[in-house]
Amino acid sequence: MNEKYDAIIIGAGVIGACTAFELAKKGWKTLSIDKGPEAGYGSTSGSCAIIRTYYSAYETCALAYEGWFYWKNWANYIGVKDEQGLINYHDTGCMVIKTEHNGHLQNACETMDRIGCPYEHVAPHEIAGKLNGADTSRYAPAKRIDQDGFGEPTGGSLEGAVLFHAGGYVSDPKLSAHNAQRAAEAHGAKFRFRTEVTEIRQESGRVAGVTLSDGTRIDAPVVVNVAGPHSSIINQMAGVRDSMKMSTRALRHEVAHVKAPHPIDYGHGGFVYSDSDISTYARSETGGNILIGSEDPECDEREFVDDPDNYNENFTDQNKTLVMRFAQRLPDLGIPEQARGVVALYDVTEDWVPIYDKSDLPGFYMACGTSGNQFKNAPVAGKMMTAIIEASENGHDHDAEPLMFELENIGHTISLATFSRNREINMNSSFSVIG
Repeated sequence: MNEKYDAIIIGAGVIGACTAFELAKKGWKTLSIDKGPEAGYGSTSGSCAIIRTYYSAYETCALAYEGWFYWKNWANYIGVKDEQGLINYHDTGCMVIKTEHNGHLQNACETMDRIGCPYEHVAPHEIAGKLNGADTSRYAPAKRIDQDGFGEPTGGSLEGAVLFHAGGYVSDPKLSAHNAQRAAEAHGAKFRFRTEVTEIRQESGRVAGVTLSDGTRIDAPVVVNVAGPHSSIINQMAGVRDSMKMSTRALRHEVAHVKAPHPIDYGHGGFVYSDSDISTYARSETGGNILIGSEDPECDEREFVDDPDNYNENFTDQNKTLVMRFAQRLPDLGIPEQARGVVALYDVTEDWVPIYDKSDLPGFYMACGTSGNQFKNAPVAGKMMTAIIEASENGHDHDAEPLMFELENIGHTISLATFSRNREINMNSSFSVIG
């Protein structure tokens, strides 16, 4: 006889583990399946794990601000002990440079006012005091190191910044998924690792369960795709990919890891910094280090990957480009002879806004296209997916009447149509990791 569960969750990254946790708390008998050896081993472990509230739309800003409350009170959210310990959330705030590219953050600040999220303006002459030793010259547009004019100021100085107080980072993102796994298990959830799904089985026009690579068949009336860079493959396996307006693709990304030139602690535990003038973002890392990533300017090639199990995991010139770009802002930053950092895959949609939705196949649900900017929303994403699943399984037509979801910590309600698989492309998006 086949094993039977109420729901099978494919993927045990931080969003998958939080989805298992939220369903299990509601009494669902869940099984989480992941190809990796442990929770958070894939894209989650490669995340910079930045918690921030500044996005390009009201719904995404509100969702992120709601999520901040869970990271701020992580132990209360998880509610159990983990033999590996609980993550440390560094509530540093996030400083973002005002540029023409981001509309001088006018829309972001107006949205912060709307949702009641605190921030302060930083004058140009105050930037160097917060980011110790910063050169405030303008360098836009961003360039690769092999392009003419790289490293040369293009005239004038930065116009200031905004310090968003509700933000920071998690220094061990993989541990966050393990914490959520242990929380889910405390409510009866099961996890199975080093396990591959090869078939989404259907009966009578709806999901019936999955088949594993060893031939094992597991029955469940609900299957949730939280497979990260493998999400497109899973959607194709379920036969729903071609009917979606939004698609997901795996995108290769590099993050550089360098020694900080001197202590930078404007948040008294490190810093989070975003700068579209040089098209990099950065945050502190333990041991006096800095992580540096790309904000995906036009000059940076986007390398999409068809086979997420087979891609170039070696560093390229992009690593040095990121470090040297950030060194334009911090001239004392050393350029290491040997590249260090992370090479990983993101799972992204056309407009970098995630999909949290049902599908055309009854019983099949999706939380995908989430990489790069959704780590911070994992606890709320788990709650949203649970709401969509329970409503749909009880007969609600989420396509015809999208759910309204209450953000209990900030007192706002958002339409989950924002994250529909059939939405139009959000033209307000940055079309980058900034979201």
